[in-house]
Parts: sequence; structure tokens; C-alpha cells
Amino acid sequence: SMPFLLCLKKKKSPVPLGRNIFQKHTPPIQQNYQALLESCLKNKCLFTDDTFPAHISSIGTGALLKKLPRNLQWKRPHALHKSPVFYAANRKQLDLCQGLVENCWFLAALEALTFHQDILAAVVPQNQSFERKYAGIFHFRFWHFGEWIDVVVDDRLPVNEAGELLFVSSVYKNVFWGALLEKAYAKLYGSYEDLQIGQVSEALVDFTGGVNTRIKLAEAPPDLWDMLTRATYSRSLMGCQTHLGVNFPSVSLSCIQTTKVLKNGLVAGHAYTVTGIRKVTCQYGPENLVRLRNPWGKIEWKGDWSDSSYKWELLSPKEKILLRKKKDDGEFWMSLRDFKIHFVDLVICKLTPDLMSQEDGKKWMYSLKSGRWVKGSTAGGSLGFCNGNFWMNPQYWLNVLPVEDSKKSPSRCNVVISLMQKHSTKHRNRATHLFIGFLLYKNTILLPFFPEQYQESNRKLPPGFFTRHQPVNKHQVFLDEREVTHDFHLEPCVYVIVPSTLEPQQESEFILRVFSRKHILREMGGNTSFTLSKEIVDRYEGKIWEDFFTKHFEQVSGCNPEINAVQLQRILNNISWRNFQSFRLNFSLDSCQGILALLDLNATGTLSIQEFRVLWKRLLFYLEVFQKRDTNRSGKLDLVELHAAVRETGISLSNEVCNLMAIRYGDPDLQISFESFVCFMLRVEIMGEAFRNLTQDGKGIYLRESEWMMMTLYS
Repeated sequence: SMPFLLCLKKKKSPVPLGRNIFQKHTPPIQQNYQALLESCLKNKCLFTDDTFPAHISSIGTGALLKKLPRNLQWKRPHALHKSPVFYAANRKQLDLCQGLVENCWFLAALEALTFHQDILAAVVPQNQSFERKYAGIFHFRFWHFGEWIDVVVDDRLPVNEAGELLFVSSVYKNVFWGALLEKAYAKLYGSYEDLQIGQVSEALVDFTGGVNTRIKLAEAPPDLWDMLTRATYSRSLMGCQTHLGVNFPSVSLSCIQTTKVLKNGLVAGHAYTVTGIRKVTCQYGPENLVRLRNPWGKIEWKGDWSDSSYKWELLSPKEKILLRKKKDDGEFWMSLRDFKIHFVDLVICKLTPDLMSQEDGKKWMYSLKSGRWVKGSTAGGSLGFCNGNFWMNPQYWLNVLPVEDSKKSPSRCNVVISLMQKHSTKHRNRATHLFIGFLLYKNTILLPFFPEQYQESNRKLPPGFFTRHQPVNKHQVFLDEREVTHDFHLEPCVYVIVPSTLEPQQESEFILRVFSRKHILREMGGNTSFTLSKEIVDRYEGKIWEDFFTKHFEQVSGCNPEINAVQLQRILNNISWRNFQSFRLNFSLDSCQGILALLDLNATGTLSIQEFRVLWKRLLFYLEVFQKRDTNRSGKLDLVELHAAVRETGISLSNEVCNLMAIRYGDPDLQISFESFVCFMLRVEIMGEAFRNLTQDGKGIYLRESEWMMMTLYS
């Protein structure tokens, strides 16, 4: 017998009944940014966007209106600041603050995006400014129900009488990319009001087109720290949320009903960005820490490892200086143990689902199918309603294939299946989310009963099949969320996916996405609709680097989890640098001792695998910058190229400091090798971080003599 399929109930408005005509998803208005820009430049006028006007209708019609100041005005950045900047690459990433719109979920995802410049550049085209070719028009790109779309906005922003932005703003008052991106996102979803309720997972997918892994922290897997480590050192975006209350452990985030700051400093029912992790060495042993940021840009955790916690005194002076920031800027550390207690879930968004994978290789395959549930035709509802119409739902034939070039062929393949419902209204928060889910059936059982006639004709499976067989996911939970995603470890063979609404005769469009190493996906029932399939290669894939780190550490250090300068030199000089084949790298022992001194925060004289991961991530970035600026491929940078390379990293240094560093790290002709560039950049970054953490006014710092000695002599 078939078990009743559970559903997670949430309070939602009832599903509208009695519609006779299927309501299709309303696609956003597409405008040609380049044509509009050139037209404005030619006519010497500033762009005004009639499709999202500087009017109260663009803000909304609900609760948000009550928060607005009486004399709301719309102004362009040039009227708000004498030297507005679109995007400042040399600013610290986390410089955005939430405004009157209660969209902490959106901002938490946006701040996670800023840690990955390549992904950010896909959403925020970087060749935009308030100077060159300025015409009051900007554009942004979002992944919207299966396709990347361009959203154009003018730069009129809502402000109060004092000229302060009402919604998202930057700590640096002349930086406007965050406010303009929020306006584009509001336009995509109908209004600013439509951003009031949401989940971090939704925005992460809209920014990347990636796949989410949601971890319930109360039931966190024992290898949570390893997963966090892999996510941190690969291209992953992470967000999380606090408990709203006992009765509603997981709901869409909105502070409209209540904004409650708890005694421990956390905000109930609030989204946070995960900005880093660190294993620290205390006097009593190691401790795993997680760094988080409140999108408000203030209000922080007050428990262990908070800015004023006594726990910091258990660390070495250098580790304390480089990790602790005594500022109410919304960013703070907490132990992994406290993180699991005080946060309800963690969302990790990746371009590929390798966090859960045990398979080798970099290549992933991604397939997308669009479908719809139509009343009286394909809206069969779930099996839990025992209505005999379940077979009417769209059915998809999935052939999971083993990977031929894998070094080891696992008996099971990692497959991620995602079902996303499309709303039929222009306004995101006026759309009713149906309870949706899907069942997955193994087809090997099916073949003896329904041989070639069903495979060759591609006919849908009949009702009898679903009464005889159990699905792979017997306890499917139906959720009234935009997207339902599940990870599977499946044997290579043929499966059938049946997406459905919880109740029969409910209508909606949907998209079905499948990620795996290798598969074939097609719709059953004679429908030959187009399947979008493509290969994704993730060059930063965590699994490969995890194997790489482990292999090299085992080779040089045996069972010891730490390496000294000699062992570090052996690793760096024996790596096959695939991008640097024109000449062989040669890190001297002196360079390796310098690198070790900079990164060895707990003053052990060795590097842990964690500290080596930090170094490796920086090495890949420096290599990319160095090669870009080494225009004559000499393997060295002259002074002009060095200045350009430093600017490329997003760091602002005076000419005097750059010249001094060239004298310190360069050869007699002031030429800088890649090895010297690495030492130079690590020192600049670490000393800059120390200054930012210690300064109270941005102008100077106070250090004890022991701290001064530690920072200057051992670094």
C-alpha cells in the first residue's frame, strides 16, 4: 500500500478556483540596454524608464507605504553626491545596509555574491559608471525561471528630504551599485513591496542559476564542518536564518509582522550571510568558528566569540588581531556549536552540486524542461489524494549514466532534481504558491511489465504502474515554496520523474532541472518539447581541491596535519601549474619562510591544511592577475605593470608604498617575479586587514608592545 504523502503546512491565502483559462507566467519586459544608452547619448538626455516609473506605484500598495516619509523624492546619484561611484572594486565587500524594505533575505544573498567577483560580474556588468558614457541608465542580469534576462533601470532613487536613500544603501555614501541592483530586482518582481517576503535560497538561485543544498542545522550531518570548509574554498554562496519561533521553524523571511532582537544579539526570523570559517587554536584545544553578517550592518551576536568575548584572550596575539573586529558593523564570529543551536538552516548555493558528490571529475551535466499542470488534462495532483489521476501529471524519463572517465566508478551517482513553480502574475508577492513536489520511480521494475511499446512510443506510464510500485522517495514532502530540491544517490539506470501539485486540478507552469555527471532527460507522452542540456565545468570544484590538499599534505607531512617552511617549498615547487607552463616556478626557502610567517596566525611555526587552503586560493587569484599584467610574458612585472596588478586586485596603494615594495621584493632592476609578487601581496593584504580590525576611527591604531612586535617581527 502507498503511504500518505506528508506536506508541510504554512499559512497562505487559498488557491483561486473557477478559472476557465490557463494563466501563463507573465514574462518581464525586455528592453535593449545598448540601444537605449546610445539613443540617450545621441540625444544628450538622461534615460527615464516608463516601465518602472519614479512613482509610488513602483514602491507598492501595502504595508511599506506606511513607513515612507511624507516628502518622498526621486533623485539621481549626481544630485545626492558630488562624485558618485557605481562600483568600487577597492572597497571591502560587505558595505551594503538594509533600508525600509524588509528584504534581509535578498541582501544576505547579495552580500554572499560579493565574495565571488566572477559571478558578481555576471549579475552586475562592471563597465558602467557615472562618468564615461553616463546617460542615467544601468542594467543588471538575473536568472529568471530558466533563462538569464537583462533588466534595465534608470538611476532615479527614492530618498527622504535629507537626500538619504530609503532602501538599500552603502556604508560609503557615494557608492550606488547596491541601490540600483535592488531597484532592478524590484522591477523584475513588480515593486519594492514585492521584496518584503522571501528566502535566501530564492535570491541565491536568481543570482547564479545554481543549485541549493539546504541543511537543517538541528539535524546537521556529522561532516558539517567539512562541508562548510569545501563550500568556503570553492565557488559557493552561503546564507542562513535564525528561528522565528517554536511553531514556525522554517518560513519565508519577513520582518513585517515583528522585528525582535533577542538578548543574545541575534534577530529572530532573520537572514544572515555566512562570510567565513576558521579553526582557531585555544589554550584548551581547537575550536571551529563561523563568521556571519547581519544585513542591517549593525546588531551583533553577544555570546562566546562575539567582539567583546573573553574567548579571544585564549588565542595568540596575532590570531586575535587578524580575526577580531571590535566594531558594530553587523559582522561577528560564533562557535559552530552555537551556530547549530541558534540558526534553523543553512543554504549553500553552488553552480554544480559537488558538495554532496563522491564522484571524480569536474564536468557536470545540467538539463532543464518547462512544463505545466493544466486543469482537466495534466493537473493530476498527488498520490495522497487517492484520486486515480496521478498518472495524468507530466512524466519525465531520466536515464542516469555512469561516468566513463571516472577513476573510480561508484555504484551510485549523485543526482540533484529541482522543481520550480512559475507564478502567473507580474507581482511576486501576489502570487499564490501551490504545494508542490515530485516522485521518482525506478524503471527497472517497470520493464518486464511494460516492454518496448512504452519505451519506443514514449508513452506515459498508465495508472496501474503507480498502484503497484513504490517511489524511490517514499516520504516526499510537499512545500508551498517556489522551489523544491532533493539530492539523490542513484544507481545508474532508468527512472521516471512525476512532478505534481499536492491537490488535483491546480494549475501552474513549472520548470524541472536535473544535475548529474551524465544523464538523458526527456518528456514522456509523445511530447517532443525542447530539452535544454549543457555541460558545466567548475574549475574551482571543491572535491578536486580537497583531494589535492589531502594528497600533498600526506606526501610531505605523513600523519602530521601541519607543514613547515621546507615542506611548503616542496609542495609549491612540485605542483604542476597548468597555467604557468612557460617557465618553472621556484619559491626559495626564504620566500616560503616569509609566507609561513604571514599566514601562521597561531605562531606554531607551521601551516595547517586550513591555512594552506587560504594560501592556495590567494595563489590562484594572484596568478590570474600576474599573467594578465605580464604583457610581454617575461615572467616579471616592471613598476608600471606592478601598479596595474595591485589595482587589479582591488587594493589601493600609494605610489610611494608600491615603489618601496618593489625595492624590498624586486631584483636590482626593480623587476618583480611571481614568487615575490605573492609575498608582496600577502603582506599588503594581511597588514591592511590588521589595520581595519584595530582602528577605531579609520585613521590610526593602538597596539601593545607585544602585539606590535608580533605583527612586525613575525610577518
